[in-house]
Amino acid sequence: MVLFLLERVTPLPVDHAWHRLTHWERHADVVPLTAVRVLTPPPTREGTVFVARSGLGALAFDDPMEVVTWQPPTGPTATALCRLAKRGRFVTGWAEIEVRPHGDGGSRVLWREELSVRLLPGVLDLPLKSAARWMFGRAVDALLRQEPTP
Repeated sequence: MVLFLLERVTPLPVDHAWHRLTHWERHADVVPLTAVRVLTPPPTREGTVFVARSGLGALAFDDPMEVVTWQPPTGPTATALCRLAKRGRFVTGWAEIEVRPHGDGGSRVLWREELSVRLLPGVLDLPLKSAARWMFGRAVDALLRQEPTP
């Protein structure tokens, strides 16, 4: 099991950064070989379930997640928090996305994640942590750069 933290500062206001990070289907646009399906009707709330399917063919796996905390911003400068529980057979753990005001109208994003891959020996925790930080860091950076599709 690995625990990591990503921190990003963006000129986007809190509500814009929040929307870009919690529009679940968009994650498939920035994570290679991944498709995302939201299984519950909108809007996102506690109890929303979605599945990220990653990989190719027989090497693909599902990463089902449930929103267990949903506190969207109440205004352009309010702090927001989402906690996801990873409910998969292969990947377990949780992730938190926190977006808070920073500077003159911008935001500070904190992405915390505890990640465990079943059957992966503990000796591989450090490479897993490095790979996860790199992959999720790239995804967060891309999500904050791209405009959401309608």
